[in-house]
Amino acid sequence: MTIKFGTDGWRAVISDTFTFSNLRLVAQAIADYVLEEGENHPEVVIGFDTRFLSDRYAAEAARVLAGNGIVAHLTRADAPTPAISYAVLHKEASAGVMITASHNAPRYNGLKLKASFGGAALPEQAEHVEAYLTRNQERARWPNVMDYETAIDQNLIRRFDPAWAYYEHLGGLIDLDLISRSELRVVADAMYGSGRKCIADMLARTRCRVVEIRGDMNPGFGGIHPEPVAHYLSALAAAIQAHHADIGLATDGDGDRLGAMDDLGNFVDPHHIFSLALQYLVEERGWRGTVVKSISTTRMVDRLASRYELPLVETPVGFNHIADQILNDDVLIGGEESGGISIRGHIPEGDGVLMGLLLLEILANAGCPLHELVEALQSKVGPAHYARRDIPLRTPISKGKMVQRLLDEAPDTMAGETVTDVDTLDGVKYLLSDDSWLLIRPSGTEPVLRVYAEARDREMVDALLAYGEQAAGKR
Repeated sequence: MTIKFGTDGWRAVISDTFTFSNLRLVAQAIADYVLEEGENHPEVVIGFDTRFLSDRYAAEAARVLAGNGIVAHLTRADAPTPAISYAVLHKEASAGVMITASHNAPRYNGLKLKASFGGAALPEQAEHVEAYLTRNQERARWPNVMDYETAIDQNLIRRFDPAWAYYEHLGGLIDLDLISRSELRVVADAMYGSGRKCIADMLARTRCRVVEIRGDMNPGFGGIHPEPVAHYLSALAAAIQAHHADIGLATDGDGDRLGAMDDLGNFVDPHHIFSLALQYLVEERGWRGTVVKSISTTRMVDRLASRYELPLVETPVGFNHIADQILNDDVLIGGEESGGISIRGHIPEGDGVLMGLLLLEILANAGCPLHELVEALQSKVGPAHYARRDIPLRTPISKGKMVQRLLDEAPDTMAGETVTDVDTLDGVKYLLSDDSWLLIRPSGTEPVLRVYAEARDREMVDALLAYGEQAAGKR
């Protein structure tokens, strides 16, 4: 049995590979890694989302850590991933564990490993944990597990609420007074995930009217993927219309991603959220610094960075790569197309709650509807249209072989435009003469092949996606 960490931890199907037994093995490997670091009296923060058995899995991980003499700060209830990551930093813990499969289908669960700096573990840290996991299995070493009540009595498992320290921190990053004066009507769509109540709690003392939908406990997520993309947000569109709202904010299964809808029910994707945030932070707050984006993110960000004469860094997909840049550079904003975005002063972690509040601040400052802000952005650095298609994989695919084949078969032209460059930073990205692009890469979190495209009009996007699907289908 092989357990591998992907772009953001370990994910697997519940009762297939994601079992209590396997989780204990992973928790023991994490304990070994934490103890190897040599800190006196190490402590680890543990949180969980709203998925089936997530609370039980989290308690089991805490028992293993306690069995190794490590204090486990275990949340009392489900919480968003960024709140757990902030708690790691706030408590000066050695690491963090978040039981979640984020935006994946309900049949999945997973484990995100957090480093002491309050962000996703770096690739080399995850590799160390995997090495301990392999070694322990080879030596048939079983996990050390302490009885839960005994661990509580010995103060090795400590229950806590991460919300208020997290909320206080967010309040220092966002102008809640400005938001309050706008008296916005907001629909917060938790998508049944652990971001529930967060936006409503943050706005509780403002003059905004907030309605939360899909905020009850539903481990099946209402039969959808808890991913804030247009396909799963019909309930949000209906709620905006019913409540005459100015904006809808949707967070994913563990609250680290954001999608939005304007007052007309149009989906506002993370590309536009990222671009609007960059524009606002530079033009209204006067911020300067490096802009970091994943390879699958809009070139509107490139155009804005160029306009503001800011350095731009492009990374492979996965917020851990962006976190690495944040830790080693003066980063103004960093994010990716999936909706994970962070700004200066925050932890190196995508945060849907933070970005939702920042979008409200942007809207309050502008004093006009969100759809007008999007139209103005498109006039400034567009037009830009984007789409992504996911191709299910029946059998695993070798990323290296796929990249080499696509390189060997790279065309001179695509959809009538010249291919000016081919980038292999993560998968294969074709850059065209009209500034459009096509990216093909295997997902690091799901058994799918992702095909992304951005172009000046929707017809070109469709043509690029069709080519990408055909090229990917030749595997």
